[in-house]
Amino acid sequence: MAENLGEVKLLGVVGSPFVCRVQIALKLKGVEYEFIEENLANKSDLLLKYNPVYKKVPVFVHNGKPISESLVIVEYIDETWKNNPILPSEPYQRALARFWSKFIDDKIVGAAWKAVFTADEKEREKNLEESSEALQFLENELKDKKFFGGEEFGLVDIAAVFIAFWIPLIQDIAGLKIFTSEKFPKLYNWSQEFLNHSVVKEVVPPRDPLFAFFKGRYESLTASK
Repeated sequence: MAENLGEVKLLGVVGSPFVCRVQIALKLKGVEYEFIEENLANKSDLLLKYNPVYKKVPVFVHNGKPISESLVIVEYIDETWKNNPILPSEPYQRALARFWSKFIDDKIVGAAWKAVFTADEKEREKNLEESSEALQFLENELKDKKFFGGEEFGLVDIAAVFIAFWIPLIQDIAGLKIFTSEKFPKLYNWSQEFLNHSVVKEVVPPRDPLFAFFKGRYESLTASK
Protein backbone atom coordinates (compact mmCIF):
# COMPACT_ATOMS: atom_id res chain seq x y z
CA MET A 1 0.00 0.00 0.00
CA ALA A 2 1.20 3.50 -0.83
CA GLU A 3 2.14 6.04 1.80
CA ASN A 4 -0.84 8.14 2.87
CA LEU A 5 -0.09 11.64 1.60
CA GLY A 6 -3.44 13.28 2.24
CA GLU A 7 -6.89 13.42 0.74
CA VAL A 8 -7.32 12.27 -2.85
CA LYS A 9 -10.43 12.72 -5.02
CA LEU A 10 -11.04 11.92 -8.67
CA LEU A 11 -13.82 13.56 -10.65
CA GLY A 12 -14.70 11.41 -13.63
CA VAL A 13 -17.15 9.31 -15.60
CA VAL A 14 -17.16 5.54 -15.91
CA GLY A 15 -16.30 4.64 -19.48
CA SER A 16 -13.83 7.46 -20.17
CA PRO A 17 -10.41 6.25 -21.37
CA PHE A 18 -8.83 9.38 -19.88
CA VAL A 19 -10.33 8.74 -16.44
CA CYS A 20 -9.29 5.08 -16.75
CA ARG A 21 -5.64 6.14 -17.20
CA VAL A 22 -5.69 7.91 -13.85
CA GLN A 23 -7.44 4.97 -12.16
CA ILE A 24 -4.76 2.57 -13.46
CA ALA A 25 -2.00 4.80 -12.06
CA LEU A 26 -3.74 5.07 -8.67
CA LYS A 27 -4.35 1.32 -8.53
CA LEU A 28 -0.73 0.59 -9.45
CA LYS A 29 0.45 2.85 -6.64
CA GLY A 30 -2.09 1.55 -4.14
CA VAL A 31 -3.53 5.01 -3.48
CA GLU A 32 -6.93 5.23 -1.76
CA TYR A 33 -9.21 7.85 -3.30
CA GLU A 34 -12.79 9.05 -3.49
CA PHE A 35 -14.39 8.75 -6.94
CA ILE A 36 -16.91 11.49 -7.73
CA GLU A 37 -19.10 10.54 -10.70
CA GLU A 38 -19.82 13.48 -13.01
CA ASN A 39 -22.72 14.01 -15.41
CA LEU A 40 -21.17 15.75 -18.41
CA ALA A 41 -24.58 16.82 -19.70
CA ASN A 42 -25.10 18.69 -16.45
CA LYS A 43 -21.67 19.57 -15.07
CA SER A 44 -21.37 20.00 -11.33
CA ASP A 45 -20.28 23.22 -9.65
CA LEU A 46 -17.34 21.26 -8.30
CA LEU A 47 -16.12 20.37 -11.81
CA LEU A 48 -16.56 23.95 -13.04
CA LYS A 49 -14.69 25.23 -9.99
CA TYR A 50 -11.80 22.77 -10.29
CA ASN A 51 -11.44 22.81 -14.09
CA PRO A 52 -12.79 26.18 -15.30
CA VAL A 53 -10.55 26.18 -18.38
CA TYR A 54 -11.59 22.92 -20.08
CA LYS A 55 -14.60 21.90 -17.95
CA LYS A 56 -13.68 18.25 -18.62
CA VAL A 57 -12.87 15.11 -16.66
CA PRO A 58 -10.69 13.73 -15.24
CA VAL A 59 -9.89 16.19 -12.50
CA PHE A 60 -7.56 14.94 -9.78
CA VAL A 61 -7.77 16.73 -6.43
CA HIS A 62 -4.95 16.23 -3.92
CA ASN A 63 -5.36 18.00 -0.58
CA GLY A 64 -7.77 20.46 -2.18
CA LYS A 65 -5.49 21.27 -5.15
CA PRO A 66 -6.93 20.33 -8.57
CA ILE A 67 -4.98 19.02 -11.57
CA SER A 68 -6.50 18.24 -14.96
CA GLU A 69 -5.43 16.45 -18.18
CA SER A 70 -4.90 12.70 -17.76
CA LEU A 71 -1.21 12.46 -18.72
CA VAL A 72 -0.31 15.39 -16.48
CA ILE A 73 -2.20 13.73 -13.61
CA VAL A 74 -0.45 10.38 -14.16
CA GLU A 75 2.96 12.10 -14.01
CA TYR A 76 1.94 13.94 -10.84
CA ILE A 77 0.86 10.66 -9.22
CA ASP A 78 4.19 9.10 -10.20
CA GLU A 79 6.18 11.96 -8.69
CA THR A 80 4.12 12.06 -5.49
CA TRP A 81 3.95 8.34 -4.71
CA LYS A 82 7.37 6.83 -5.34
CA ASN A 83 6.53 3.10 -5.26
CA ASN A 84 6.01 1.19 -8.56
CA PRO A 85 7.48 3.87 -10.88
CA ILE A 86 5.51 4.72 -14.03
CA LEU A 87 8.13 6.81 -15.83
CA PRO A 88 11.68 5.60 -16.51
CA SER A 89 14.42 7.09 -14.31
CA GLU A 90 16.75 7.85 -17.23
CA PRO A 91 16.07 11.32 -18.79
CA TYR A 92 16.18 10.19 -22.44
CA GLN A 93 13.80 7.28 -21.78
CA ARG A 94 11.49 9.62 -19.86
CA ALA A 95 11.44 12.03 -22.80
CA LEU A 96 10.62 9.17 -25.19
CA ALA A 97 7.78 7.97 -22.94
CA ARG A 98 6.31 11.48 -22.94
CA PHE A 99 6.71 11.73 -26.72
CA TRP A 100 4.85 8.47 -27.46
CA SER A 101 2.12 9.20 -24.91
CA LYS A 102 1.44 12.55 -26.57
CA PHE A 103 1.61 10.85 -29.98
CA ILE A 104 -1.24 8.54 -28.91
CA ASP A 105 -3.41 11.52 -27.95
CA ASP A 106 -2.50 13.59 -31.01
CA LYS A 107 -2.58 10.92 -33.71
CA ILE A 108 -4.74 8.01 -32.56
CA VAL A 109 -7.45 8.94 -30.07
CA GLY A 110 -9.15 11.58 -32.22
CA ALA A 111 -8.65 9.82 -35.56
CA ALA A 112 -9.93 6.41 -34.38
CA TRP A 113 -12.92 8.08 -32.75
CA LYS A 114 -13.78 10.04 -35.90
CA ALA A 115 -13.32 6.92 -38.06
CA VAL A 116 -16.38 5.55 -36.27
CA PHE A 117 -18.39 8.54 -35.04
CA THR A 118 -18.37 10.72 -38.16
CA ALA A 119 -21.26 10.74 -40.61
CA ASP A 120 -19.21 11.98 -43.58
CA GLU A 121 -17.82 9.00 -45.55
CA LYS A 122 -14.74 10.85 -46.85
CA GLU A 123 -13.89 12.08 -43.37
CA ARG A 124 -14.22 8.54 -42.01
CA GLU A 125 -11.88 7.14 -44.67
CA LYS A 126 -9.30 9.84 -43.96
CA ASN A 127 -9.40 9.11 -40.22
CA LEU A 128 -9.20 5.36 -40.78
CA GLU A 129 -6.05 5.88 -42.80
CA GLU A 130 -4.53 8.20 -40.18
CA SER A 131 -5.29 5.70 -37.40
CA SER A 132 -3.63 2.86 -39.31
CA GLU A 133 -0.50 4.90 -40.03
CA ALA A 134 -0.17 5.92 -36.39
CA LEU A 135 -0.74 2.38 -35.10
CA GLN A 136 2.01 1.16 -37.44
CA PHE A 137 4.46 3.59 -35.79
CA LEU A 138 3.56 2.13 -32.39
CA GLU A 139 3.87 -1.43 -33.72
CA ASN A 140 7.43 -0.59 -34.82
CA GLU A 141 8.24 1.15 -31.53
CA LEU A 142 7.11 -1.82 -29.43
CA LYS A 143 9.71 -4.07 -31.11
CA ASP A 144 9.91 -7.30 -29.08
CA LYS A 145 9.18 -5.82 -25.68
CA LYS A 146 6.39 -7.14 -23.47
CA PHE A 147 5.24 -3.60 -22.64
CA PHE A 148 6.32 -0.20 -23.95
CA GLY A 149 7.79 0.25 -20.47
CA GLY A 150 9.78 -3.02 -20.74
CA GLU A 151 8.93 -5.90 -18.39
CA GLU A 152 6.51 -3.73 -16.40
CA PHE A 153 3.97 -1.35 -17.90
CA GLY A 154 4.60 2.40 -17.75
CA LEU A 155 3.36 5.76 -19.04
CA VAL A 156 2.99 4.79 -22.73
CA ASP A 157 1.09 1.62 -21.86
CA ILE A 158 -1.28 3.56 -19.62
CA ALA A 159 -1.80 6.18 -22.35
CA ALA A 160 -2.49 3.35 -24.82
CA VAL A 161 -5.37 1.85 -22.80
CA PHE A 162 -7.55 3.60 -25.41
CA ILE A 163 -6.01 1.34 -28.09
CA ALA A 164 -6.26 -1.85 -26.02
CA PHE A 165 -9.83 -1.46 -24.76
CA TRP A 166 -11.73 1.30 -26.57
CA ILE A 167 -10.68 0.79 -30.21
CA PRO A 168 -11.79 -2.90 -30.29
CA LEU A 169 -15.08 -1.82 -28.70
CA ILE A 170 -15.90 0.94 -31.19
CA GLN A 171 -14.63 -0.96 -34.25
CA ASP A 172 -16.97 -3.86 -33.37
CA ILE A 173 -19.90 -1.45 -33.27
CA ALA A 174 -19.09 -0.02 -36.71
CA GLY A 175 -17.95 -3.31 -38.28
CA LEU A 176 -14.52 -1.82 -39.02
CA LYS A 177 -11.06 -3.33 -38.78
CA ILE A 178 -8.90 -0.55 -37.38
CA PHE A 179 -6.88 -2.65 -34.95
CA THR A 180 -6.54 -6.41 -35.57
CA SER A 181 -4.02 -9.16 -34.77
CA GLU A 182 -3.38 -9.59 -38.52
CA LYS A 183 -2.50 -5.94 -39.14
CA PHE A 184 -0.63 -5.27 -35.89
CA PRO A 185 0.49 -8.59 -34.31
CA LYS A 186 2.92 -7.09 -31.76
CA LEU A 187 0.55 -4.36 -30.69
CA TYR A 188 -2.32 -6.83 -30.48
CA ASN A 189 -0.30 -9.21 -28.25
CA TRP A 190 0.69 -6.23 -26.11
CA SER A 191 -3.00 -5.26 -25.74
CA GLN A 192 -3.94 -8.74 -24.49
CA GLU A 193 -1.03 -8.78 -22.06
CA PHE A 194 -1.93 -5.31 -20.80
CA LEU A 195 -5.67 -5.96 -20.38
CA ASN A 196 -4.93 -9.20 -18.51
CA HIS A 197 -2.59 -7.49 -16.04
CA SER A 198 -4.14 -7.76 -12.56
CA VAL A 199 -4.04 -3.97 -12.00
CA VAL A 200 -5.61 -3.09 -15.37
CA LYS A 201 -8.22 -5.85 -15.16
CA GLU A 202 -9.61 -4.36 -11.96
CA VAL A 203 -9.92 -0.88 -13.42
CA VAL A 204 -11.27 -1.10 -16.99
CA PRO A 205 -15.05 -0.62 -17.09
CA PRO A 206 -17.45 -3.50 -17.87
CA ARG A 207 -17.63 -3.90 -21.65
CA ASP A 208 -21.33 -4.67 -22.20
CA PRO A 209 -22.95 -1.47 -20.85
CA LEU A 210 -20.31 0.60 -22.62
CA PHE A 211 -20.88 -1.29 -25.88
CA ALA A 212 -24.65 -0.64 -25.60
CA PHE A 213 -24.07 3.06 -24.88
CA PHE A 214 -21.76 3.63 -27.87
CA LYS A 215 -23.90 1.46 -30.15
CA GLY A 216 -26.83 3.76 -29.38
CA ARG A 217 -24.72 6.78 -30.32
CA TYR A 218 -23.52 5.12 -33.51
CA GLU A 219 -27.02 4.10 -34.58
CA SER A 220 -28.44 7.57 -34.02
CA LEU A 221 -25.57 8.98 -36.09
CA THR A 222 -26.08 6.56 -38.99
CA ALA A 223 -29.88 7.01 -38.82
CA SER A 224 -29.47 10.76 -39.23
CA LYS A 225 -27.43 10.40 -42.45
